[in-house]
This record gives sequence, C-alpha cells and structure tokens, in this order.
Amino acid sequence: MSPAKGRELSPEHKAAMADGRRQSRIVSKYLEALESHKPRRGRRRTKESMAAKLASIESQIDSASPIKRLELVQERIDIEKALASADESFDITELEQNFVEVAAAYGQSKGISYSAWREIGVAPGVLKQAGITRRS
Repeated sequence: MSPAKGRELSPEHKAAMADGRRQSRIVSKYLEALESHKPRRGRRRTKESMAAKLASIESQIDSASPIKRLELVQERIDIEKALASADESFDITELEQNFVEVAAAYGQSKGISYSAWREIGVAPGVLKQAGITRRS
C-alpha cells in the first residue's frame, strides 16, 4: 500500500504500524491458546476412563461387523489422540504475560470493551492485570 501522492510515511508512523501488528499477533496467539484449551461441556474424561474405553473397544473389535469395526477403530484413534494430548502440559504463562502488556492499548485502539474480552474467554484477573476494567 503506497501513501497518497507519493508521500512517504514518517519513521514514527512506520513504528506505530509495526507496534500495532505486534500487539495484534500477541493478542491473537493468546486468544487462540485460550480457545484451544478451554474446558469442554459434559462429563470430564479421565485417563482412567479413556483407558477403560480402549480396553472395551479392543474386546469388541474382533467380533464386530465391518462397519462397527470401522467405527470402533476411529473411536480408538480419537481416544489415543486425547490420551496423548492429556499428557502434554500446557503453560499459558508467557502468552498471558505478553497479552497483559499489550491488551489495554490494543483494546483501546480497536474499541474493545471489557464485556467483549470476557465473552471471548479472557479471565477477569487477567483483564485486571492488563488494566482493563468494566469502566474502560
């Protein structure tokens, strides 16, 4: 995008644009992490319950019809994937610290309210650390 009538952007303007892009990346990474690790609805699956379900699948798979076997194989794959991700520890601390540093400025520049942050899943304590209040 070129400036109007061939004028060049000032170094200050370029720096402000770069800072805006940096803030946007930080906010985006934090919100994506929140989204991908938010609790699911329904009964919480434990490692023990998933292991029991795997054992149940293995006991049924040999005698199942081909279509049922297909479903059981997919269920086994899904459970194994869930078990593998349950072993991964998730640390959002660094993303949260970066978010806290830029959220107020980003929200102010984009006109984002406290309520919008809350509705998307940002915890009240995180917003408080960022200096975002209900009156902001």
